[in-house]
Amino acid sequence: MNDIMMPSLSDSMEEGTIVKWLKSDGQRVALGEDLVEIETDKATMTYASEHEGTLQIVATEGTTVAVGATIAKLGEAAQTPAPADGPADAPSGNGELAEAPVGTPSGNGELGDAGHHDHGDAGGSAAAAGGRVLATPLARRTATEHEVDLSRLRGTGPRGRVRRADVLAAAGISAPPPPTSRAPAGEAAPEQLTPSGARGDPEIQVPSRLQQVIARRMSEAKGTIPEFDVQTEVVMDDAVAMRTRLKEISAGEPLPSINDFVVKACAVALTRHRRINASYEDGKFRLHGRINVGVAVAAEDALLVPTVYDADTKSLGAITQEVRHLTERVRSGEITPPELTGGTFTVSNLGMFGMTAIRPVINPPQAAILGVGSIRAVLARAGDEIIERSLMTITLVSDHRVLYGADAARFLADVRGLLEFPFRLAL
Repeated sequence: MNDIMMPSLSDSMEEGTIVKWLKSDGQRVALGEDLVEIETDKATMTYASEHEGTLQIVATEGTTVAVGATIAKLGEAAQTPAPADGPADAPSGNGELAEAPVGTPSGNGELGDAGHHDHGDAGGSAAAAGGRVLATPLARRTATEHEVDLSRLRGTGPRGRVRRADVLAAAGISAPPPPTSRAPAGEAAPEQLTPSGARGDPEIQVPSRLQQVIARRMSEAKGTIPEFDVQTEVVMDDAVAMRTRLKEISAGEPLPSINDFVVKACAVALTRHRRINASYEDGKFRLHGRINVGVAVAAEDALLVPTVYDADTKSLGAITQEVRHLTERVRSGEITPPELTGGTFTVSNLGMFGMTAIRPVINPPQAAILGVGSIRAVLARAGDEIIERSLMTITLVSDHRVLYGADAARFLADVRGLLEFPFRLAL
């Protein structure tokens, strides 16, 4: 019997969620055959079996499991499942009762419901044969919330089943009163609103695995990284003109976006400011040997950051093609963890949404991130004339453990200079 462990599919993965088993319980699995889809902190990946045998699923779909924990087993023969019409107390494959005893959590984190089959109790006690408790699912959830021991309760439901009201009574909480009668004719019944009711009936949305990971990582970043930001305005006249000229001569080739100009400018500037291209890890500065620029991409209900590796060595045209390819893969759901890791610096651009400035959150363990706003037309004086300028706001958010104000200002000035004289990006 071979145990299949939750694999580590990315360098930051701590746990994964079983999205879909591609083989059924008891089915034969061949070596190298696609076995399961797993959602990581980066993307959803298909994992191929490293062994062969008959599948015995341990972690069901929707279950979140730590890296290294067993999610399935591969053996020589499938277990014989219990008959569908068999008794509720039929033993499972491991020799234990299939129903959870009192106080034992079930696979979904709630107390196991032993009331699938009624077991009468003359004295009205909730305890049934085998030490299990007859209780409604709502009563079990309420007992968990209020830390009430179901085994000590005497149920008032049919055959001694514990109801929610029994749990509330044991917890010393009054059950909600029944609906009041209709107000007399001509009198409007006063509206009774709780604080939550005053805001209307909420729609509850459970965040996806990816959204939970993003929320946790951003909370950790804000709580542990001492951030500061510096900001400057960039005159984008020449960059806009260069882009227009490229459009005229592109002959169908992908046209660089303003964000591609920014990625290339940052990559070139990072070669001159190594402390920006660094991390603070284990009390030391880690100055990275490669310049890998992450580009924030808005996916459906999430934000992913694919990486342009060795961006300093690539032409503006190559960066354009690679960013476009990565963006398409993010939005189609085909992006893989290797394409989302290894970044040493990040660019986050909301200019396409008309935002004039953005102060992004550092993507740990990186030391800095650049926020990019929209290009906007402003009037400026040039000698005795009033002319129109194209301005763009860029904001560098930095880790104060690695960088200081002067470091950030020098880097940002370098990026500004490259964007204001963009032909240097072609050198």
